[in-house]
Amino acid sequence: MRVGIFDSGIGGLSVLHQALRRIPEAEFIYYADEEHVPYGEKTEKQIKGYINEIIKFMLKKQVDAIVIACNTATSVATKEYRSKFPVPIIGMEPAVKQAVELYGHLPGRILVAATPVTIAGDKLHHLLEKVDREDKVDLAALPGLVRFAEKGDFDTEEIMKYLTKELKHYPLHKYKAFVLGCTHFNYFMAYYKRIFSENVKFIDGNAGTIRQLLRKLEYTGGESCNTLADTASYNGDDGKVTFYFSGKPVTAGDRKRIKAYMEQLDRLDSI
Repeated sequence: MRVGIFDSGIGGLSVLHQALRRIPEAEFIYYADEEHVPYGEKTEKQIKGYINEIIKFMLKKQVDAIVIACNTATSVATKEYRSKFPVPIIGMEPAVKQAVELYGHLPGRILVAATPVTIAGDKLHHLLEKVDREDKVDLAALPGLVRFAEKGDFDTEEIMKYLTKELKHYPLHKYKAFVLGCTHFNYFMAYYKRIFSENVKFIDGNAGTIRQLLRKLEYTGGESCNTLADTASYNGDDGKVTFYFSGKPVTAGDRKRIKAYMEQLDRLDSI
């Protein structure tokens, strides 16, 4: 089984991180569009052009399914658009529905953080119209986190300063759930825990995306789609993953960088 996963950059590694542990016997192709990151500050026409090129690239690699591990790209690549291709293409979106279903009955509000394109897009607003019947959801654009993530800056007070500035007008003490609506945002969990109260729940769309992938592939082997394998992960050179940066094979330096990101995700598992 060969699965293609792509993102504007390294944010989608958080999806790959889970996929490796849920489908340990699969082969993966990971495509980071480093030449065009961040997507969240591009036009819809530009993003759709990037997606077309990446999907064509993946199809030439004979993948069995493609995961758009990018909320911004998914907001542009509608379900109807994705259905035009000959393999299942699984997108992802901010886990707003999950957050409302799990925590909407509790006192307080829900904050969804995403890129400007995702927040301005019709897809998210149509979703909110369906699930946010009591108007409990607020939206926050945090594009600067994408830039911190792409630079590998995970341990700097500049991140805290940025979040404090961007969220200063939000009633932080009122939130009961925080939805990470961009895969790049997963790297900064330690900072969110400093900003929000200890009772806030953090939700991303990664697990739901992998479950949808398994359903599309009618996958029944290996680990349960609700259980993570402890042993399957990326160790830097195990042959399970072939990486490309904007269609080009990665260098030794790129591999070292990727390994550092995956190790950061391993550390976040224990937070």
